[in-house]
Amino acid sequence: MAGQQRVAVLGLGGMGRAMAGNILRAGLPTVVWNRSPDPARQLGEQGAEVADSPADAVRRADVVVTMVTDADAVVSIATDRGMLAAMPDGAIWAQMSTIGVAATEDLARLVAGQRPGVVLVDAPVAGSRGPAAQRKLVVLASGPDEIRDRVAPVFDAVGQRTVWVGPTGAGSRVKLANNLLLAFINEGIAESLALGRALGLDRAAVLGAMQGSPLVSSWAAEKLERIGRDDYSPQYTLSLALKDVNLALREVDVDRFPVAGSLATEWQRAVDRGLGAEDLTVVTRALEENLGA
Repeated sequence: MAGQQRVAVLGLGGMGRAMAGNILRAGLPTVVWNRSPDPARQLGEQGAEVADSPADAVRRADVVVTMVTDADAVVSIATDRGMLAAMPDGAIWAQMSTIGVAATEDLARLVAGQRPGVVLVDAPVAGSRGPAAQRKLVVLASGPDEIRDRVAPVFDAVGQRTVWVGPTGAGSRVKLANNLLLAFINEGIAESLALGRALGLDRAAVLGAMQGSPLVSSWAAEKLERIGRDDYSPQYTLSLALKDVNLALREVDVDRFPVAGSLATEWQRAVDRGLGAEDLTVVTRALEENLGA
């Protein structure tokens, strides 16, 4: 029964906190841990059990979710902080952070070598903080067919849709392709608005023409609305978006993807200017400022 699934969520940043809240609201017994205690304490006030360590969080868990910044953080939680050793045999580890292909393969080898009784599911998500809060993420899941029903209540709690894309590791590959498309859409918005400014057009006029266009997705429309208010508060930070582009480029011959390489170089300049903690749409502001706007 879904209500009997005990879930541990490790990592309560912008995404993990919203996901843990949705798992809790779905009626699943939920244990939470975070490096800084405040997000865990707030979820504790909503009914979650708060653990003192990753190892304590997972000791009786059926499904363990990790949602942290990068591969180093995942490995630190799994090994240095004792998560993997403390997981019960038969438990499922749903690794939902975006860490790239090579790091996911390293984790698969780690689990196979140290804890063959634990099932690793590679399941990054498409979506940012807003969709996470609204339970509108898309889970890009990959792993053994036989565990799909067991992990479904957790994935259903955090997302509007789960897409099973293949064996463990395929999810991370699809996520990199997905995020590269997102990066190009963001860059297209930024460069189009900057071009309008360079052509002497009023930004509001360009935004008005774009809103409602068949070329503009619901994601892009929401970003255009926020840009119109000069609201670059982070939903998906530029630093994280750049990390994901670089993860993709790390797996391929960069010379075959010159546009992605150029985008990464441009975004790195913006991060170096101190814009990395802003939403990735801040690229628009950076381009306009370069025009003297």
